[in-house]
Amino acid sequence: MPPEEPMPPNTILLSGMMRELSATPGFTEALLAQLNGGKQGPALMTPALVNRLRELILGKDWHGLDRFPGWTLAAINPTVKIAGRLVTKKEDQTGNEDFADEAAPINDTTISTERVKPYIDLGPYTLEQSQTIDLSQPSTLPGFTTEGIVSDLGGGVTRGDGPNAKLAPLHAESQRLADIMNRLSLNGLGSAGHFNIVRPWAAANARPPGTPGVYKLRMMSSTPEDLIDDLQATGHTVTVYDARYFANFGHFHYKRHGSDVAQEVMMPFWIDSQIVIPGTKRPLLVPVSHAEYEWEIRGPHINANISWYFGIDGKSQFRTMDTQDQAWVLGRYAHTYRGADAVEVTRLTGRMILAFMHQHLRRPNLPFGGYYPLGVCQDGVAAIEKKMTGKDTLFPNTADITLFDDPRDAEVNAMLAAIPKDINGGAPEPERIFGSLPTDDINAITIPGLADDLARVQAAWQEGSLERTPSWLRRILLRWIGVVAIGTLAGLVLWRRRRQTHER
Repeated sequence: MPPEEPMPPNTILLSGMMRELSATPGFTEALLAQLNGGKQGPALMTPALVNRLRELILGKDWHGLDRFPGWTLAAINPTVKIAGRLVTKKEDQTGNEDFADEAAPINDTTISTERVKPYIDLGPYTLEQSQTIDLSQPSTLPGFTTEGIVSDLGGGVTRGDGPNAKLAPLHAESQRLADIMNRLSLNGLGSAGHFNIVRPWAAANARPPGTPGVYKLRMMSSTPEDLIDDLQATGHTVTVYDARYFANFGHFHYKRHGSDVAQEVMMPFWIDSQIVIPGTKRPLLVPVSHAEYEWEIRGPHINANISWYFGIDGKSQFRTMDTQDQAWVLGRYAHTYRGADAVEVTRLTGRMILAFMHQHLRRPNLPFGGYYPLGVCQDGVAAIEKKMTGKDTLFPNTADITLFDDPRDAEVNAMLAAIPKDINGGAPEPERIFGSLPTDDINAITIPGLADDLARVQAAWQEGSLERTPSWLRRILLRWIGVVAIGTLAGLVLWRRRRQTHER
């Protein structure tokens, strides 16, 4: 059984919260409804997973709840496919259950702000008209608010996180920049009105001709990478981080009756790595990690922090990142990019946004907004990591590469094809399991029992003694061999007895 202690300060396991609240009328269903219908966080809840969670809570299987669901991807994949077929069958009026896999041709004249709105946030900007935006003035967007991101479930439980003290004050500027970067990415749709950024202060701050890294002054930016290049050339520092965290499946906070302090609720989403923990018969269960690229811009005119990933909301887009993470999710920068590399990562990100938009427009009925069949947060980050460094260190990747067949997105298609695929349930490499961790120091992990399990596996990996758990096919084969062996042995015993009786 997984341990429940020690716990970090001001933190409670999901099982601890549910021990106290599961008997409260209506609370369990309210919690499940949030997880099933909400679009927060990089986690997927199919009907089978929701039912499994309900079974654990109603059965008071608190240890099982602390390692939910604890399945391999080979077990999760069928639940996603079944749920997807149910969704497509319900929505398809022609009776063709597989229609979501058939890409419809796109008539570019039909692309509109309304059509792309479910898949990307553009703020005040539109596709229909050409616009030139002046960045010389401060953003007029509202500041940070928890409205719409924090909800009350009752029983002292809220879902959603409050402000990050460092980043929330930059929200207005960060939100404007995220909206602008999303809109610049969609210039590649072709038929839309052209969108540009102009900065009257650019000429005064551009690098002088002849200096190292000479910059050819560009008064307008028409792509995300143009804008990042221009910002670096005009006195701004731009740093792009490849960031990894433990995925926060719930974003729950629990304030007990009579308490003045809300505890952070630890709710990882566990996957079976198919690696045996040395000295035990248990498989190594690892929490799903969340990966994203993060831009930090500091300078005389623009100060903002934004991120990019493909999320459970079905949106591949730039986002603000100014809520306060819970302490147990940790955080690590696997790679840091500046200068020309920061520009290139931004270019690749913009191409990802465009490729995912092409998929949404051609396959608007993909289940879960395309999340899982088009990949999860890790896929796009892993593909860019592979392009930039020659290595890929993220797990899991779920994109069905057969969907990425649009010739307009040849570069992205090739990038996604170059990374490992986990949708068939193969055993992931240890490099990807440990590369996904949000810390270089295993002892910094506060999820009870995980640090010790990882340390044992890491030692065995380094010694070359790592063992895999048998696959389902191998287990079935071994059982079949066992049955045949027992049957053969029984037959031999019976034959010998008959022969002895005959000889007498």
